Amino acid sequence: MDEHDGTGATPPPFRRAVHGDDLDAARDLYETQYPGEGFRLDQLDRPFEYRYAAVGDDDVSLRTSEFHGSARGTADAVPEYVVSWLVDGCGTVDVGRDEVGLRPLVPRIAPTRAYSFDFADYRQRLVHVGAAHLERLAVERGDVASGHVTFFHAAPIGEAGLRRWRAVISETTPVLLDLAAPPLLRAEANRRLALAVLETFPHEVGAAPAVLAPGAPGAPGAPAAPGSRRLALAVEYLHEHAHEPIGVADVAQAADLSVRGLQVALQRALDVSPTVLLRQIRLDRVHADLAVATPETTTVGAVARHWGFSHLGRFSAVYHERFGEHPSTTLRG
Repeated sequence: MDEHDGTGATPPPFRRAVHGDDLDAARDLYETQYPGEGFRLDQLDRPFEYRYAAVGDDDVSLRTSEFHGSARGTADAVPEYVVSWLVDGCGTVDVGRDEVGLRPLVPRIAPTRAYSFDFADYRQRLVHVGAAHLERLAVERGDVASGHVTFFHAAPIGEAGLRRWRAVISETTPVLLDLAAPPLLRAEANRRLALAVLETFPHEVGAAPAVLAPGAPGAPGAPAAPGSRRLALAVEYLHEHAHEPIGVADVAQAADLSVRGLQVALQRALDVSPTVLLRQIRLDRVHADLAVATPETTTVGAVARHWGFSHLGRFSAVYHERFGEHPSTTLRG
């Protein structure tokens, strides 16, 4: 489920955990989390036990699954994209078709269709990304015109891609585990992880939609000319809602533009993307907050986190580039 409605609303964060030693309870849990058919859970040669935990929100959540037994069946296609990796144990997905044997610490994306699986005595880490959240970003990137993204789950991932994935996981995990994290910080972590899925795992890329239909220069979704009212509306929306976890689609909707039309208009007028402009606006807000604060009342880290900047080293560098001084200097006045 996705709860973005163009007003900056985000799904509330959650934390859930369950464990036990009852096979029927485990079957009910896993059939709920991963609907399918032919689910079969069995005890192996040691006492059965399972643990399942999830933390995050409906856009992105981190999960762990520990199962001392065997599990096999068929998982249905669901409105989520799931990346997982084994910590130990063994598992095979898409049994009988494009089989992939999972290796410890090597992430794989689940097939984006129904598939059979076979796992035994395993510990697993997972990232669940809501379909609507990832698909909005795929449209922003120009990967697809709209709708479902088809991932090639059996395709190998290069070492550079693995390093990037692990770096993003390392940087975003503390934010996602913190249910009290500022909304902008959580939204940025969600965005980074969903983008990392698109950047790491091979997928089918379709043609981007035409920016402007022939003969319809004023149609909704057409690129706005520099100085036009639509472009002004987009920039105004960015400034007015910078304190909210908005996305590019929210801005485009407010200005009656397509995502692609908004991107083209801002690039022509200001030589920036919507995401970069929003980051610049938030940097300006950080600067303004630090300028009126004192080291006794706040810290650079607290203000940066409030405005969605989690990596303080990277934040300090871009702040210095924009304002010619370090954020701690601004705070000291």
